[in-house]
Amino acid sequence: MNIQLYFDYCLSKKGVTEHFPFDEDTLVFKVGGKMFALSSLSEWEKGSPSANLKCDPEKADELRAEYDGINPGWHMSKVHWNTVKINADVPDKLLKKLIDDSYELVFKSLTKKIQTEITELEN
Repeated sequence: MNIQLYFDYCLSKKGVTEHFPFDEDTLVFKVGGKMFALSSLSEWEKGSPSANLKCDPEKADELRAEYDGINPGWHMSKVHWNTVKINADVPDKLLKKLIDDSYELVFKSLTKKIQTEITELEN
């Protein structure tokens, strides 16, 4: 997956916005004001891209055991976040599923009011 595909896929989700809250390098995607995906632009340029994605804790452990390219979240809660090395041993199809799962976990944590506002976007 290249950066444009990653960018477009994250932004294709309903209610998603992009931000640089930490520095000029860390691209953050949010839904309802909460982060669900982070990635370093300079690491993409260096050819070693990764993304921090929220994950169910039990599933996170399983994924880490199965894939060398999935590790505890760097600079994040090691229980709830994974760092996924893009273009390593993690297939693009799985990466998209992990982005979907991260989005859903964050979306479900939002208030019902915010969920409804997002759901009604573009309807």
